Amino acid sequence: MALLALGINHKTASVSVREKVAFAPEQMADALAQACELAHLKEVAILSTCNRTELYCSTELEGTRALLEWLGSYHSLDPDELQRCSYAHWGQEAAQHMMRVASGLDSLVLGEPQILGQLKSSYAVSQNAGVVGAELDRLFQQTFAVAKKVRTDTAIGENPVSVAYASVSLAQHIFADLSQSKALLIGAGETIELVARHLSEAGVKQMTVANRTLVRAEALAEEFNARAILLGDIPDALEDADIVIASTASQLPILGKGAVESALKKRKHRPIFMVDIAVPRDIEHEVAELDDVYLYTVDDLKEVIEENVRSRETAAQEAETLVEAGASEFMRQLRALGAVETVMSLRQQAEQLRDVELEKALRQLNNGKDAQMVLNNLARGLTNKLIHSPTVQLRKASAEGRDDYLEMAQDLFQLSHNVKED
Repeated sequence: MALLALGINHKTASVSVREKVAFAPEQMADALAQACELAHLKEVAILSTCNRTELYCSTELEGTRALLEWLGSYHSLDPDELQRCSYAHWGQEAAQHMMRVASGLDSLVLGEPQILGQLKSSYAVSQNAGVVGAELDRLFQQTFAVAKKVRTDTAIGENPVSVAYASVSLAQHIFADLSQSKALLIGAGETIELVARHLSEAGVKQMTVANRTLVRAEALAEEFNARAILLGDIPDALEDADIVIASTASQLPILGKGAVESALKKRKHRPIFMVDIAVPRDIEHEVAELDDVYLYTVDDLKEVIEENVRSRETAAQEAETLVEAGASEFMRQLRALGAVETVMSLRQQAEQLRDVELEKALRQLNNGKDAQMVLNNLARGLTNKLIHSPTVQLRKASAEGRDDYLEMAQDLFQLSHNVKED
C-alpha cells in the first residue's frame, strides 16, 4: 500500500475552481464511500475548506489519474483541468504535507489555528464512515501530536496577523476581562464580521452593530445575538460602548470629536478603546486628543501585524524542523508495522515447536522416566528444532557466498563472532 495526499489549494487554484471542488458536510459520507469503490482506495479522508480540498489515501494505485477522474466525475469537472491545478505527495512527503497543513504552515494566514480543528473533523467523519484503517489512523494521530508540539514549542500562533484579530488582541491588553465589556461595531462588512467573531470568542457578550442600512446590520447582529442600529443612532450608543471598532466604505468620518466628548462625560470618563480600520478614516483623528480614549488606526495595526508576521516566519522555521522529524518518525513506525506479520508467524512457529516438545516430555514423565533426563531431552530437542531451519539457510547462504546474509544473522540474533571452545 502507498500513502497519497492529493489536492488543490489557494496556491494552485482560484476560488472559482476551489468552490467547485468543495464537499458539503452532507455529501461527505457518500463521497468517501464512492472514493473507496470507484477510485479503488483502501482508506481515505477528505479535508474540504474554503482554501483547500485534499484527499489523504492509502492506495494500491501507481498514479493519480483514477482519483482525479473520480473527483472530476463527482463534481462534473474535467479531470485534465483538475490535474493542472492539483498536487500529489507520496509516502513520507504525503505525511509531511499533512503535518504542515495541520500546523498552519500551508495556510493562507501563516500559523492560523482553525485548520487543525477542521482536520480533526475530517478524521472523525472518515472514522464514522468506516474508511480509516491502521495506516491513516496512525498518520492522523502522529499529525495531531506534531501539530500540538508545534503550537506548544514554537510561537507560530501567538501573535495576530489579521487586522480583525489584531484589533481584538489590542482590546484584551486594555481590558482585563472582556466579558464585562460592551462593544459598538460600525459597519457590517466582512472585516466587522470577523471582528464580531473574535470578540465573541474572547468573551464579549454585548455588542451593537451600526450600519447605513438596518437590514444588513440586523443580519450580522442576529448571528451574534447583538443589537442593530443605524449610523445616526451612534451618539446615543456611545455612552455604553467600552470598545468601538469601525470599518465602513464611507468617504467622510462617521464619528466626530464632539460626539465622543459628550459620551465620555456621560460615562464619567470611563475609558473607550477605539480602532479605526477604515481607509478613509471613519473616526476623526482629533478624537485621539481626548483623555480616556485609546484610538488606533489601521496603520498602527499594520505595524503590529508586520512585526507579528516576521515573528511567525521565524517560528515557522522551527516548526518545519518539528514537522520533518514527525514525518520521519511516522515512516519509521509504518515500516515497523511491516514486521508485525513476520514476527507473529515466527512466534507461532516457535510456540508450535514448544508444544510438541512439551507434550513429548509430559508423556515421558507420565511413563515414569527420570525427570532430569526428561528436562535435558526437552531442552535439547527444543533447541535443535528452533535452530534447524536458520542453520540450513545460513549454510546455504555461506555456500553461495552470501556474506551479507551471515552479517545480517549476526545482527539479528546478536551473535558474537568469537565462539569459545570447550
